[in-house]
Amino acid sequence: MRLSRYLLSGFAALALLAADAPAHAERIKELASIQGVRDNPLIGYGLMVGLDGTGDQTMQTPFTTQSLNNMLQQLGISVPAGVNMQLKNVAAVMVTATLPSFARPGQTIDVTVSSMGNAKSLRGGTLLMTPLKGVDGATYAIAQGNMVVGGAGASANGSKVQINQLSSGRIPGGALVERTVEAPVGGEGMFSLELNRSDFGTAQRVVEAINRQLGPGTAEAADARMVRVRAPEQQERVGFLARLENIDVTPVQAAARVVINARTGSVVMNQAVRVNDCAVAHGNLSVVINTEPVISQPGAFSGGSTVATQTSQISVQQGGGALQMVRGGASLSDVIKGLNSLGANPQDLVSILQAMKSAGALRAELEII
Repeated sequence: MRLSRYLLSGFAALALLAADAPAHAERIKELASIQGVRDNPLIGYGLMVGLDGTGDQTMQTPFTTQSLNNMLQQLGISVPAGVNMQLKNVAAVMVTATLPSFARPGQTIDVTVSSMGNAKSLRGGTLLMTPLKGVDGATYAIAQGNMVVGGAGASANGSKVQINQLSSGRIPGGALVERTVEAPVGGEGMFSLELNRSDFGTAQRVVEAINRQLGPGTAEAADARMVRVRAPEQQERVGFLARLENIDVTPVQAAARVVINARTGSVVMNQAVRVNDCAVAHGNLSVVINTEPVISQPGAFSGGSTVATQTSQISVQQGGGALQMVRGGASLSDVIKGLNSLGANPQDLVSILQAMKSAGALRAELEII
């Protein structure tokens, strides 16, 4: 409990600095993206060879053997029917990559290789030529190369030691781009800027900043997320976009929001969160079960047998739950001070915030992820 108070107190100090700091300007490059300029995910299925006896067990992963047979047939090698190859150095893997915008044939991209069978480790393996396809089924890159695995491990006689992950890794520059994804920008004489977060105020400020820097009528807001910008001549568009992305804009303050991670108990608030005066009663309930073995030993020459039983002692402890006053505040630091007065750990704070929201004492949107 004392440690959680220290953590919340440290969070309060950071919140005080954030609340008192003035709003700062950001570049349009951080606030928005240009429509049509985007990455494209790629995926492929391949084989990794050269493993040190840590590959797939072919009896449990028959698709590995089937894939190897198909590859050998393409290379002119026929495997007799009925032959069951016992492979230890081959593993079936999924290969994923991201094709960046404006990538040209001949350029290289990084790929991630992940085991899809029961291989113990991919360390030291070599990925064979694997086509990487897009959502349309067309091949956009070819991957091949030696993989880098950041983990290490060893096992013997049922004991195992492992550091990090051994069933996945990356191949830097392991794929060669074969096809370009066309990204027409400003093809109809207009650019479209898409804000990362929908906000009418921020969209209006982006329009005002662009028109102030590049001339009146250059930009207009279509809605809370999209801003349309008039495009210059084709030869001037690269320099125009470079100037556009570096224009400073001060975004409006975001809506009050509390984000709760239900799995870890993390609670994050932005500087617009406020609370009203309320009274909160909070108590901890713990149940302790202590089980001990009891051995019943029969008397000498009685002919009985020794019997082992279990006895359990159950105790219930409940912490204090007196009502405590949480004072409303005009800043995030006041909110944190009021919540710290409850002495609750972050996991209990999740339940308290939900109850405060239901009672109308929390003036913020509650989002659970």
